[in-house]
Amino acid sequence: MSKVFTVEAILFGLLVFSGILGNILVIYVVFQSVTKTPPRRLPPSDLILVHLSLANLLSSLFRTVPIFVSDLGLDLSLSSGWCRVFMLLWVWWRAVGCWVTLTLSVFQCTTLRRQNVAFGPITVQRERRRLWVVLGVVWGANLAFSVPALVYSTHVKGNATVELMVISSTTRPLLGCVWEFPSEEQGLVFTSTSLAVNEVLPLVLMVCTNVATLHALAKHIRAVASGGTHTELDKHLSSERKAARVIISLVLLFVVCWVLQVAAVTYYNHNRGHHVEGLLTVSHFSSSLFVGFSPLVVALGHGKLRRKIISMMLG
Repeated sequence: MSKVFTVEAILFGLLVFSGILGNILVIYVVFQSVTKTPPRRLPPSDLILVHLSLANLLSSLFRTVPIFVSDLGLDLSLSSGWCRVFMLLWVWWRAVGCWVTLTLSVFQCTTLRRQNVAFGPITVQRERRRLWVVLGVVWGANLAFSVPALVYSTHVKGNATVELMVISSTTRPLLGCVWEFPSEEQGLVFTSTSLAVNEVLPLVLMVCTNVATLHALAKHIRAVASGGTHTELDKHLSSERKAARVIISLVLLFVVCWVLQVAAVTYYNHNRGHHVEGLLTVSHFSSSLFVGFSPLVVALGHGKLRRKIISMMLG
């Protein structure tokens, strides 16, 4: 193993395992906080955060960890049947992570627009039920969309060249698993559809939602500045600015990671020039960065969760 490759593998390993620990920490802190509250039910925002952390944790354990192990030179291989199952899971969890991130963005936007409405126990319960339905649809619909992986994936032995890459799964023959389409046209249709549905559409909707959120934040800050006391003004402005920073950070993280991955996969599928190896390396890092740290970004912007995480780290 060369020195450069060793450094790259070490950095990638630190990123992967830090992301795993971050997602586990978020899930643990959320459930520990719930056990200490009288209703003992997850608040809507924490419910979305747990689903996001779970999807990203599963992706990290079953996709990025094998990538890291293969980078170390260990030859791991699955049978053809298990390749179909793992390819299905990779596509499914990756897509769920994108759509749950969008769900969190939409929830923040709608909550901000309804912040002047009084919420009682019944209203919160109804909102939680609707949220469970939405999350169930996200998991179920993406599972249905991932079913073609059971048909168009297979196992290969030795060094194989990937004909087409699907960004939702893996950008290399991982564990000996590759996509195998009957024709190049069908492959391009599937990869393009996957890119549009699981990557482009959530990104566009997320950007639009967060623009609306920031607009609502600015409108609310102006309203508070014109009608509240000085103490109320300071309190509201502080919380709203923190929320804005979290929203911007999450969207920027998603956009940067998405652009790097799409650029690498698109370049490979249509060009395969001499820059492809470097782009795919950057794609691996950016994918692990978003999967591992997006829940942590949101959790650190969440007041109660941030205080709990800090107290756990100090105590």
